[in-house]
Amino acid sequence: MNEAFAPDWELDYYSRPILESDGKKRWELLICSTPEPGHADQASGSPEGTPKNSASKSFRWVLPCPASSVNSIWLKEALQQALGAAADEGFGPPRRLRCWRGSMRTMVQRAAEGLGLELVASRRCYALVSWLQERERDVYPLEEGYMQGPLAPPPVALRPVAVPLPEAARGESWAWATLPLAALGEANDWEMGFCGLVPLPEGLDPEATVPGIRLFSSSRSLAMAGWIAGLEPVRLDIADQQLVLEAGLDDRWLLTNLPESEADTAAETFRTARERAGGLQFLAVQASEEEPRFEGFWLLRDLPDA
Repeated sequence: MNEAFAPDWELDYYSRPILESDGKKRWELLICSTPEPGHADQASGSPEGTPKNSASKSFRWVLPCPASSVNSIWLKEALQQALGAAADEGFGPPRRLRCWRGSMRTMVQRAAEGLGLELVASRRCYALVSWLQERERDVYPLEEGYMQGPLAPPPVALRPVAVPLPEAARGESWAWATLPLAALGEANDWEMGFCGLVPLPEGLDPEATVPGIRLFSSSRSLAMAGWIAGLEPVRLDIADQQLVLEAGLDDRWLLTNLPESEADTAAETFRTARERAGGLQFLAVQASEEEPRFEGFWLLRDLPDA
C-alpha cells in the first residue's frame, strides 16, 4: 500500500451567517487540504465529494459546532474525527495546519498541540477562501435562518508599519517582472529550491500576464529564499511609495522604497495587471537575472480581507 498522501490543512473555526432555532449563530469547523499544484482541485470529505485518487484531490471536512460548545476541547475532538476521515480516504496527517483568523489562533493552537499538529498562523489559505466564497454563494443562502453578511475577517483598521527585511534577507537588486499565465501552469517542472505554488483559478485567459517581482543575490539567494519561506508570503502591495510584502496574519515587510515619480504609476499598473490575472502575483528569488533556477518562487493571491 502506498504511503498516505499528506498535504497541509487550512482551517476555519468560526460562526456563520445563520441563526439557529435557539437564536444563536451557527458555528462550524471547515477543513480543506491545500491542493497540490498541477492537479485538479477535486473535493472529497464529509459531507461533499466522492473519493478519488488521493494525490489528485483535496480533502474537505465540515462539522457544525453548537454555540455553547465553542472551545479547544470540542475542537480537539473534531480534529481527531477529521484525521480519521482523512485516513479513510488515503490521506496522512497534515504536515501543517494553517489558521487564518487571528481571533481564533489561541484556541486552535491549544487543540492542535494536544494532537501533536504544527500550527501556522497564516492568511496563505487560498483554497479555504475559495471554499468559503463557494459556500457563501451556494450553501448558506439556502439554509433556514440565513443572514446575509461577509464571511471574511474584517479589514484591520490600521495596517502595521512595514518593517525592513533583515540584512541577511535583502537582495542586491530587484526587478519588476511578468509571466504568462499559461507558463505558470508548468511551474511544477521548473528548477526551484523553496517554492509555494497554488492551483491556478479556472476561467482565466491563458494569455493573461501575471505581475511580480524578482529579487537577486549572487551570494545568498538560497538563504534569502529560506528566510522568506518562513514568513508565509501572502501578497505584494504598493502604498506610500513603498513596495511591501504582506505575510503571515498581518506582517508587512518593506522590500524597497520607490521614487515618488514612479510610485503612483507602478501601483496602478501592478493593480490592473493583478486584477486581470484573477488576483495572482508572484515573488521570485534568484542568484542573477541570467540564472534560470529559482532559489525561491511563490505564487500569491489577493484575499477578501486584504
